[in-house]
Amino acid sequence: MKNYFKVDFSKKSTQFITLCFLALIWGSSFILMKKGLITYTPVEITLYRIFIVFLFFTPFGIKGITKINFKIGFVLFISAFIGSAIPYFLFIKAQQSIDSSLNGILNSITPLFTLVFAVAFFKEKANLKALLGIIIGLMGAAGLIFVSNGKISVSNTSIYALLPLIGSACYALNVNLIKNFLHEMSATKITSLSFLFIGPIAGVYLFFYTDFFNHLINHEKFNDPYLTNFLFINILGIIGTGLAVWVFNLLIKETSSVFASSVTYLIPIVAIFWGVNDGESFGVYQGLLCGIILAGVYLIKSNKNT
Repeated sequence: MKNYFKVDFSKKSTQFITLCFLALIWGSSFILMKKGLITYTPVEITLYRIFIVFLFFTPFGIKGITKINFKIGFVLFISAFIGSAIPYFLFIKAQQSIDSSLNGILNSITPLFTLVFAVAFFKEKANLKALLGIIIGLMGAAGLIFVSNGKISVSNTSIYALLPLIGSACYALNVNLIKNFLHEMSATKITSLSFLFIGPIAGVYLFFYTDFFNHLINHEKFNDPYLTNFLFINILGIIGTGLAVWVFNLLIKETSSVFASSVTYLIPIVAIFWGVNDGESFGVYQGLLCGIILAGVYLIKSNKNT
């Protein structure tokens, strides 16, 4: 891709526009999930998303598949499931019962789990500010999930809202696996090789063991909702994952990981915008708790070791 696109990242305006573009893509993923779920199941969307990204990244990874040893191959295989397959399904499954805006907000808690796993399993140190950030962020998330109208309550909605937290934890664990075992491999190569492991499996299961193919061919009109929502999940897979990963990797390479990771603060804003535009409610209470979560994330990112 770098042979076809040359962007001058020395300009602050270019960096900011690219960051906003990335936030728009990832922040819009949750409303795309919501639209796709009108006609497709969480399993179908998850499998198709994996399969389409596999097709997108195959040209970048096919040459390197024979050069990796068993240990690296095993880590890539685990990374594919923890960092892609499992969280993709959890976020889409949660979308059946919670608002896309809440889904997007809870996704922003990933940096908190990243530090927790780094300290717990990989002997990384964290200062008092970072630990305080973890506590504040988790309190904000707990408030969004379990507190309604000033009262603590546990409902089906709150149970489903735990799924994005588990998905965020999966993303965080994957970040630590990559950082500690695949640090010498480029992010694009990691993504392309990992999807080479799970993409064919997802494709076989999708087309032979689900009703996905029947949804596409058994329609009466061109504007049938199955076709319309098929477009949405293609955007989710190709742009929301394939293109977004490349843009994020490019931003890290040309600027810094600290600047690129600041997209975390913008994703919930985009997700909330789409949710409200689609008729979801978002009040002052939710806004305050969202602010608390982002304050915790800010404290985490200000830790010198992260």
